[in-house]
Amino acid sequence: MKSLLHVLSTGISTVCLNVLPLFRINVSNNKQDKLLSKVSSSAVTAPRQVNWSLQGVSQTSWLPCQFTDEHVFLNQDNHTETQLLPRDAVLQFGGEAPVNPHTVTFLVTASKVDLLGLVEEFGADRLECDLRRVSTRGIQVRWPGHGGQDYDHWFSCTLKHTQGLFTATGYLRHTPAHPPSGQQDYFSWPAIGDRDVLATSAAMVIQTRSPSVRAGLRSEQKLHCQFSVDHRAANVDVEWHFQQRGERSRLFSYAGRSGQTTGTGVRVKGLARGDATFTLPLVKLASEGTYICSASVPPILATMDVTLHIEEPPLVSLSVGSDLSLPDDGEQKVVCAVEGYYPLDVEIVWYQEEPGASSGQRVGAPLPKKLQNILLSSHKHSQDGTYSLSAFFYLQASLRDSGSRFTCSVSHRSLRMPIRKSFVLTVHEPSSWMLNLFVGFIVLTLLVIIGGMLSYLNSDPHRETSSGRDGSAAGLTAAPEVQSGLC
Repeated sequence: MKSLLHVLSTGISTVCLNVLPLFRINVSNNKQDKLLSKVSSSAVTAPRQVNWSLQGVSQTSWLPCQFTDEHVFLNQDNHTETQLLPRDAVLQFGGEAPVNPHTVTFLVTASKVDLLGLVEEFGADRLECDLRRVSTRGIQVRWPGHGGQDYDHWFSCTLKHTQGLFTATGYLRHTPAHPPSGQQDYFSWPAIGDRDVLATSAAMVIQTRSPSVRAGLRSEQKLHCQFSVDHRAANVDVEWHFQQRGERSRLFSYAGRSGQTTGTGVRVKGLARGDATFTLPLVKLASEGTYICSASVPPILATMDVTLHIEEPPLVSLSVGSDLSLPDDGEQKVVCAVEGYYPLDVEIVWYQEEPGASSGQRVGAPLPKKLQNILLSSHKHSQDGTYSLSAFFYLQASLRDSGSRFTCSVSHRSLRMPIRKSFVLTVHEPSSWMLNLFVGFIVLTLLVIIGGMLSYLNSDPHRETSSGRDGSAAGLTAAPEVQSGLC
């Protein structure tokens, strides 16, 4: 048995300890089983199949971890110092012998707290494992679960998803083979050898599916927190605290023995099944900070941090429409207004695209050109705590720029993709003002003359007939006078 394990450790374990996230060995009598592994680095290729003929081992799963050991001592000034000692370790589920005898092995035995189930749910190749000692600070209390002793040693195992989707901390209880002599404290932790195997039991676990939450203003948010213990009818005390800028305040508390509660935000009925999710009914800027969920069963106090980040996306608008027409050599101030965003950092960039470049009409058209003559206003702080900023420039129209597209691009932490607002510039030839004035004068004069003639002709329609009759009568009357004069 030992020789086979030695071959395993020297052949692949030493190379792949920090590469293979989850390692399983399925062994049955007189059968050859496959050794499955998930390799997170393409630079190392692990054997896909190993032949086994062992007996008595059903299934073994293990996870490479970093064990951060601690050496606590009093320095020359009689002050307490802690020296952190990072070491390689293995978190092994099941099996009688360590899969790698050359490292510290934390052997997790069967328990009602399913720590292995969490590993399998999220994928071991996406989890980071960290093991640490846990001090009870001199509290000698026997764990109420099966087999608990008042001299148990405690370790924490924190599993974090590499993409921030999950964090869990399990508390492992190790009962030494022989009770230690004298009172134990964290100054006299027993040393752990590089090849020691510590048989442990998962006594308690606390987890969150939302270790980092991004929320918008005026929204409702649920901060997930779940706990479980290895025995029934556990008297678990649950609390939520809020920490911001160094100040800490209690939001909710529940006493397991008395059932007394203070504060709001947690459904008390859900605590019976380990659900301690906290609900924020209305997110405000003052809600941003760290929320701490804690579940306590003496001598263990399990805590889990949930960080809330406020992110409010900006509203973007332009001072011009989608089309802007200017004469050649004309000037126009163009403003890109960005309003109502949080947090403060925002990036505003103006681009210019040549005609046909954005629609693909020209093959090999140049990339959009970033404008350099951009001016920024000062940040404005609104009453609701959000910010506003504008970026503007003075557009000098030119005939060669006619048909160009100008785009304002806004990037912010709350946006998956930048917001873009654009307009198309049309530039036309300028007309002479002297020519326009002369043409206008001629047209106005013609209109006045035509209007006068029409008014004159339409004022007395019988004027021509009366004048003709009067002239004939006068001629007849004057004829005798002329005749008598001649006589």
